[in-house]
Amino acid sequence: MTLEFAILGFLNYSPLSGYDLKKIFDNSVRHFWQADQSQIYRTLAKLSEQGMVTVEKVEQATRPDRKVYSITDSGRQEFRRWLTIPVAGDSPRSTPLVQVFFSGQLSDEEVLTFFEGGRAQIQALLDVYTQVPPNVEFYRQRINNRREEFFWFLTLENGIMTMQATLDWMDSVIERIKNKDYTNRLFGEGKK
Repeated sequence: MTLEFAILGFLNYSPLSGYDLKKIFDNSVRHFWQADQSQIYRTLAKLSEQGMVTVEKVEQATRPDRKVYSITDSGRQEFRRWLTIPVAGDSPRSTPLVQVFFSGQLSDEEVLTFFEGGRAQIQALLDVYTQVPPNVEFYRQRINNRREEFFWFLTLENGIMTMQATLDWMDSVIERIKNKDYTNRLFGEGKK
C-alpha cells in the first residue's frame, strides 16, 4: 500500500505526529496522493504493530498528549526496498473517460457543457499546482538537499505537464464539437 510507504518516507526525514503528517501530505504530495487524517492514524497504528515505527507520547501543558512517530531501522529498510521495486503503471481507470466514451448519446450542447465544466476543473487544479513551489520552503529548510528537492519537483512537473496536456486535449475537443468536426484525429477517419 502506497500510503504506508509515503508515511515511512516522511518519517525518514524526521519524527512527526499524525497531525504534522497530514499537513505535510496536504502541502507536498496532495496533487497525486491524498490521505485523510483517519487513514493516516490507522496506517500509523498498523506500522507501529509491524515494528516499522515507534511512538512516543509527548506531554503538552495546555493540550492533550501528542504522539510523535519515528521510523525504525526495519521501517527504513522496508522503505528503501520499496523504493527500488520497478513500478508498473497504475491501472488506468477514469470515470470521466467512461463518460466521454458514451457521450455520443448526448446532444452537442450537453457534451460541450460537460467538457467546459471539466476544463474549468482541470484549470483550477493547474492553478493549484503552480502555487506549490512557494509552499515548499518549509521542506527546504528541513531537508536542505538540492538533489532531494529535484525529485520532489519532478512529481510537480509531471502534474503540471499532465494537466496542461489534458487542457490542450479538451480545448481541441471543444473546438471540434463546436465545428461539428467528428473526424477521428488519431487515425484520420470519420465524417464531418
